[in-house]
Amino acid sequence: MGLLAPRDPVTLDRSFFARPALVVAPELLGCRIVHAGVTVRLTEVEAYAGEGADPGSHAFRGRTPRTEVMFGEAGHLYVYFSYGMHWCANAVCGDEGVAQAVLLRAGEVVAGHEVAAVRRAGVPERDWARGPARLTSTLAIDRAHDGIDVCGGGPVRFEPPTEPVEPACVRTGPRVGVSGPGGDGTAYPYRFWIEGERTVSAYRPGVIRRRTR
Repeated sequence: MGLLAPRDPVTLDRSFFARPALVVAPELLGCRIVHAGVTVRLTEVEAYAGEGADPGSHAFRGRTPRTEVMFGEAGHLYVYFSYGMHWCANAVCGDEGVAQAVLLRAGEVVAGHEVAAVRRAGVPERDWARGPARLTSTLAIDRAHDGIDVCGGGPVRFEPPTEPVEPACVRTGPRVGVSGPGGDGTAYPYRFWIEGERTVSAYRPGVIRRRTR
């Protein structure tokens, strides 16, 4: 009997992302994002609704050069620079022109530990991808990946969970670091995480930053 050819990995297709961000977000928990030799199992995400619907979203006031990718086809990455220091990655969701996305907030490295250890030298394993900036650093995702198609067989891909996350283990609450009305956890409980996971980031409220003269 001849050797069987290796199967291509099962990936999340565009129909998975082409739904409202609030539907996609909890279903991304337990899914795996793979890039540059490292695989991270997602344990925490945040949903961001579209233009005019979510004051916490970059797209709330409409289309800009920075948010152009969010208004495009579902299944692409929206990558932005935060506080002049960090990259954060989001999966674009919903219908084209609506600008919805899910922030990949935290996860657990489940493959490629040797590579991750080099990228995150001196950092405890628990914290390798505990937070959106740490997650992108561990996966080597930056500006070059803004707009990349994660459903087209490219270098970044999402894989379904190896074990489904029990709905009873999913928690919701206010988004981390979001100030103003969008940070209201009663009106916008758009953060989703797996209860008991040590890689989930600590909650902190948003702070309104005032410009200095």
